[in-house]
Amino acid sequence: MHRCDYFIQQADQEVECRLCPHFCKIKAGHSGICHVRFNKEGILYSLNYGRIVALHLDPIEKKPLYRFHSGSSIFSIGSVGCNMKCSFCQNWQISQAGKLTDYFDELPEYAPDYIVQQALSLRSQQNIGIAYTYNEPTVWFEFMRDCARKAHQNKLLNVMVSNGYINAEPLDELLLYIDAFNIDLKGYDEHFYQQLAKAKLSPVLETLKQISNKGKHLEIAYLVIPGMNDDTDQFEAITDWLQTELNPEIVLHLNRYFPTYKLKIDTTPIETLDRLANIARRKLKYVYIGNV
Repeated sequence: MHRCDYFIQQADQEVECRLCPHFCKIKAGHSGICHVRFNKEGILYSLNYGRIVALHLDPIEKKPLYRFHSGSSIFSIGSVGCNMKCSFCQNWQISQAGKLTDYFDELPEYAPDYIVQQALSLRSQQNIGIAYTYNEPTVWFEFMRDCARKAHQNKLLNVMVSNGYINAEPLDELLLYIDAFNIDLKGYDEHFYQQLAKAKLSPVLETLKQISNKGKHLEIAYLVIPGMNDDTDQFEAITDWLQTELNPEIVLHLNRYFPTYKLKIDTTPIETLDRLANIARRKLKYVYIGNV
């Protein structure tokens, strides 16, 4: 186990995690909502530090990042755990894993130096750096930061694919090292976030503004779910916000939903994606349809 950053100790060996907007209060012997940050005798530890379930050389467009070093590859790594509970999660087998602490002993363990050396060895295959992806990378914050710092020292780029549910202080630290982000904006309604993701919308919007204000490359993924987040008026409001609060040149990916995990709504019609894309293109310069 690796000692976590961003927590405070409280009475009776309880801790409060300060990494994400859940601010989990965790009793000794228990983990937070993400299942990977564990309180051992009043100290918060990362159970998944260096524990990797997936590593692969991917096209950069698969992240998806369409306007960041197009045509290149990126060494992609992921672990287990997530700080949201989306009923429509595409990677639920790893994002929702990890409720038992002994589970992590079964996972291969890697050091940041090894990950960076692997990324460097792939330069001949047009690899530009490391992507932290597959599960929610913020929940293994310390490992991602340590890898990203070493990657920058070796002239590699860092990419983060995230739900954006992170507090401002740890995000500021990541912004020193992460070069490009794809943030999943799941909707534009607090009730939607609370009902289907067990989280809040407002911190995600703050994350988007914080990344944009730092001048980092930012692309946004929006999974269109029929009857849940495809309302025309609400989507108009999303594009207005992206245009005014961020930048009309922000990249927006409208992705097709397929039934998975706990949500069994029918697949998104392509006509719906076309309708929303036409709305978005009135305000935003770069709009793409995906998963079709």
